[in-house]
Amino acid sequence: MKNQHRAVFTVISKGVKHVCLFVGLVLGLLSLQVMSQSQTDWPRQSFTFVVGYAPGGTTDIIARIVAKELTTQTGQTVIVENKAGASSNIGAEYVANGPTIGTRFYVGTTANAINKSLYKKLNYDIEKDLSAVALLGTVPNMLVIHPGLPIHTVADYITFARANPGKLTCASSGAGSAIHMSCELFKIQTNTNILHVPYKGSNPALSDLLGGQVNSIFDNMPSVLQQVRAGKLRALGVTTTNRSLFAPDIPTLAESGLPEFAVQAWFGLFAPSGTEQFIMKQVNQAVVQALSSVATKTSYEHAGIASPQLPNSVDSFTVFVGQEVKKWSAVVKQSGVETQ
Repeated sequence: MKNQHRAVFTVISKGVKHVCLFVGLVLGLLSLQVMSQSQTDWPRQSFTFVVGYAPGGTTDIIARIVAKELTTQTGQTVIVENKAGASSNIGAEYVANGPTIGTRFYVGTTANAINKSLYKKLNYDIEKDLSAVALLGTVPNMLVIHPGLPIHTVADYITFARANPGKLTCASSGAGSAIHMSCELFKIQTNTNILHVPYKGSNPALSDLLGGQVNSIFDNMPSVLQQVRAGKLRALGVTTTNRSLFAPDIPTLAESGLPEFAVQAWFGLFAPSGTEQFIMKQVNQAVVQALSSVATKTSYEHAGIASPQLPNSVDSFTVFVGQEVKKWSAVVKQSGVETQ
C-alpha cells in the first residue's frame, strides 16, 4: 500500500511540475508579448510639448509646426503648453519633474545650455534631469531696431551706442536666452554700454519694440522676419557666420566689422530623465519623420527656420547639448553676467 501511495504521489508531483512549467512558459510568452507591444505602440494617448516662453516667439512657432505634423502622422493630439518665466526655467523644471512615460516633453533652446552656468541656483540640470531626444531646428539671430532711430547699419548702431552710453536698449526674451547673450557678446566685442531689458518671451519684447518702449533686439529671425519684410522694423544684420538663405540681403555682423561674431540659436526636444530608451528612440524617429515632411519644410522655409542636418539621433543630439553647455559657459564667464 505504501508503495502504491508513493507511486501515486510521484505521478502527481511530476504532473504538478509539468503544469508549473507550462504556466511559467505561458506567463513568459505573455510578458514578452506585453513588452513587445509596449515598445511599439507609442504614443498610446495625447502628449504635450511644453514651451518655456509666451506664445508667438520662435520656440513656440517651431513647437506648433512640429506638433501639427506629429498629430497628423501619429493620429494622437499633440498639445503645446506655454509655461513662461525665468528664461524658460519654469517650463524646463516642470517637465524635468514630470512623468517619464512619454506624455510630456520640453522644447528646449540655447538658453537652457546657457542657464546652466548663468544661474547660481536651478531646480534642474539640463544634462542630468532632462534627456536630449531630437534637434528640431536652428535659426540665426537678427539685430533689428525701431525704424524711428537714425540708424541704418551695424556701424551706425555702434557709433550711436558709443555716443549715447546707456540710452540704447536691447530687449530679450529673458535673461540668459541666446537673444540676451547675443547682445552681451556684441557689447563685449564693441565695448559699448547698451541697457538689457528682459521679457517673459520674444512676443512681449517685440510688442514693446514696435511701440517704441525699447529700441533694439537680437531676436531669433523667425520672430521678426515678417515685421522686417513689412517695414515695421529695420534689420541691421544676422548673427550667423554666413547670410541666411531666407534673408540674403541682410549682411552678417561678421562682414559688418565684427569678424569674430557668430551665434546660432537652436531648438530641441527633451524628455524627463529616466524615460525608457525605446520611447526616446520612437519619439526621435517620429520627429525626424515629421521634419522631413513637405508640410514642415514649407512652414520652416516661410518662417526662416533651418532643418537639422543629419544625423539627428538621440546620441548625436546629446553630444551636441554637452558641447553647447561648455561653449556658453565660457561666454557667460567672459560677459560677467550673473543671475541669482
